[in-house]
Amino acid sequence: MTFEQLHDCFKQDDFPSIENDTLGYRYLLLRSMSRNDLMEKLMTEKNINCPFKKEYLKTLFNSDITEQEIIRFIKDNYRLERESRIESEPVLIDQLQRLQTFDWGGSYQNGLEKNIVDNYVKKIKNFDELNRKIDSSILDSVRGYTLCSWYNHWTSIIIEDILKDQPSVLPAIGLVQKVDFFIHQIPFDLKVTYFPEELMAMELKENGFGNETTQLKRQCRNLQLLIPQDLGSKALCIHLYNKLKENSSDEASNFINELNETKRKIINKYKTDPSKLKTWLYENQGEKRFDASNRFFLVLTDEDNVHESWKLKRKVEFLRQEISNHFNMNRVENLESLITPFFWKDGRQYEPYSDILFLSYKR
Repeated sequence: MTFEQLHDCFKQDDFPSIENDTLGYRYLLLRSMSRNDLMEKLMTEKNINCPFKKEYLKTLFNSDITEQEIIRFIKDNYRLERESRIESEPVLIDQLQRLQTFDWGGSYQNGLEKNIVDNYVKKIKNFDELNRKIDSSILDSVRGYTLCSWYNHWTSIIIEDILKDQPSVLPAIGLVQKVDFFIHQIPFDLKVTYFPEELMAMELKENGFGNETTQLKRQCRNLQLLIPQDLGSKALCIHLYNKLKENSSDEASNFINELNETKRKIINKYKTDPSKLKTWLYENQGEKRFDASNRFFLVLTDEDNVHESWKLKRKVEFLRQEISNHFNMNRVENLESLITPFFWKDGRQYEPYSDILFLSYKR
């Protein structure tokens, strides 16, 4: 295909057509480093002239520069960028470890602005009451949303660097959506996630456990433990779980052990056959952010308390060791095995490449 045809495919998220074209890898390599400063640097090194920034990518694509030269340039520049981050990594990890609670303040699913508009702007008519809310719950929501976003941003950069450091991985050095790195010449978008709460809730019911929050409430009532009325559903679930976990009674201990063991069995079921989880993650993504790009899923699970799986994102030595083991032991001979068919709400079937790494932590 021509540059224009490949470019149109990229804008339409048609990665299979790009990957199957003889010049597709060349296009994606250049696309993955398509920052003006990087392209200018490459053109200067190779004595390529182009007066218009909008034409940089096309000019490089149509030049006589080889794929190996592009790859060498990417590796050299990634190494320079990585060296600067390595120096500051210990301080960054120390800062990340200072976050003790991971609470979006009710804003994660709908976004901060929507949360404020729906729950305060449209519901409160009294000026003084609104100001009291701003000084209390709205401020808490903004703080929680900001801290969680900050934590996710920097831990994602650390994890992405660990993956890009693997010998078989070629990093993307530009800020291009849906291309974080290449494995076997295939572009992948990294998705760091946890075992999906919605899927876990469905599996708990199918395993005869029922609704987790309902069962936690029932157990607290049996033990005459206070059930607060001022917490949202997710916060209440975590609060009651921790309350029972810290309770010294045999009833509470047996209940928590049963719940955790049931969750382990559910997680191991998908760990044994990860293709089911990959399909579920594609088919249950948000409609506004839907895409069918190739993905590398990193699923983090704390087996002792799934509610604290978020802390694994900053366990850098654990992550580095496990990710290195995965790439050392899993040499994909048949790329067809990575194809993940799934159906979307538009009635179409998509077939992206995807890989998945389950990392479970047990104290």
